[in-house]
Amino acid sequence: MVKAGRVLAALLLASVPGTAAKAVAETTAPRWTGSWEAAPSGTAAALRGAAFRNVVHLSVGGGAVRVRLSNRLGTAPLRLGAVTVALRRGAGADAVPGTLRTATFQGAPTATVPPGRDLLTDPVPLAVPAAADLLVTVLTPDGSGPATFHRTALQTSYLAPVGTGHAADETGAAYTRATSSWYYVTGVDVLGTAEGSVVAFGDSLTDGNGSTPGANHRWPDRLAGRLTRLGVLNAGVAGNRLLRDGTGPSALARLDADALDRAGARTLVVLEGINDIKGTPVADDPAAFADAYRALVARAHARGIRVVGVTLTPYAGYTAYTAAGEAVRRKVNAFIRTGGAFDAVADADAAVRDPARPERIRPGYDPGDHLHFNDAGMRAIADTVAAVLAR
Repeated sequence: MVKAGRVLAALLLASVPGTAAKAVAETTAPRWTGSWEAAPSGTAAALRGAAFRNVVHLSVGGGAVRVRLSNRLGTAPLRLGAVTVALRRGAGADAVPGTLRTATFQGAPTATVPPGRDLLTDPVPLAVPAAADLLVTVLTPDGSGPATFHRTALQTSYLAPVGTGHAADETGAAYTRATSSWYYVTGVDVLGTAEGSVVAFGDSLTDGNGSTPGANHRWPDRLAGRLTRLGVLNAGVAGNRLLRDGTGPSALARLDADALDRAGARTLVVLEGINDIKGTPVADDPAAFADAYRALVARAHARGIRVVGVTLTPYAGYTAYTAAGEAVRRKVNAFIRTGGAFDAVADADAAVRDPARPERIRPGYDPGDHLHFNDAGMRAIADTVAAVLAR
C-alpha cells in the first residue's frame, strides 16, 4: 500500500499546482488520511434518477481524494450511476471551474454496493487545500432504497430534480432543491502529508446540535482548526447511546466501521453516555458504563489507537433531567477521570459547567435547551480536547 501511494503521488505531482505539490513532495511516504466523516445515522426514501450534491468540509488537504459511499443501512443493492467530486465555488452548488472529476470503482464509472456495506472509490487526482468545501455528487439511477444518510448535517446540500442527472455539471443551476442531510457519502480521505487523524466519537453533542448551521462550528470542526497536521473526523450521531441501540447502532456496535477502520486513525476521542442516562429505559448502573468504556478502549488499543475519554457534560434544565440521573452522571465522570481506563482525559464537564450550579451548563454556552452547546460552548470543548492532545 505504501509503495502504491508513492507511485500515485509521483504521478500526481505534475498536475498538482503550487503549495499542494510542495506538500506532497515533502514526504517520502504519502499516506491516506481521513479528512472528513459523517457516520450513517438512518435511512430516507430513495429517489430514482436523483443527483445528490453533498457539501462536505474537509479538515486536512492533499493531492488526491477518495470517497466512501455507504449502503450500510440499506436493504437492497445500491447502484451508483455516477459519482463526481469538485471543489465548491461560493456558497451554493457550483463547482470551481476545472476541478470536477469523475470517481471510478476499479476503473469503472458505475458500481453496485451490497446492503450493509460501504465502498471506496479509486483515488481521484484532485488537489484539495485544508479546510476546503468539497462537492460530492451521487447519482442513483434506480433509487434503490432506503437511502443511507446522515440526518443532522447542519449544512445545506443540494438535489437535482429526479430523472435529470446532472452529476457532471459544473454549474449548480439544476440543483434546485435543498436538503439538510448528507446522502450516501460517509467519508473523504486525502493523500498527503498529514500525520494521521483524530476520530471524535459521540452523540448529538459531537454531531453539532446547537451550533450555527452552515458555519462548521461543531467542536470537531473547531478542533480541526487547532490541529494542522492531523485530520479530524466527526463520528457523532445524534441520539446515539453507549450501551444500547438508539438512533442507529450503539457505540459498541458501530465502533469499527465509524472509527477504528477510518484511514490514518491515531486517536479516538470518546464523548458518549448522556443519552443512556436520560433515555428510556434509563441506564443507572455506573459499572455498566465502566465495562463499556473498557471494551471500547481495548478494541482501539488492539488497533494501536490512543483513546481520550471526555467527561459527560451537565444537563439540568433539560426536559429529561432527573436528580437520580445527575447522580449517575457524576459517578460515571468519576470513573472517566480516575478509573484508569483511558490514555488521557479531557474534562469537558469542568470546562462548561456553571460554577454556581454545576449540574447546569454555563449560560453563555447554552443554546437554550440546557443539553447541547452553542458556538461558544463548542469552542470550549474543542479547546479542552486540544489541550489534552497537545500533551
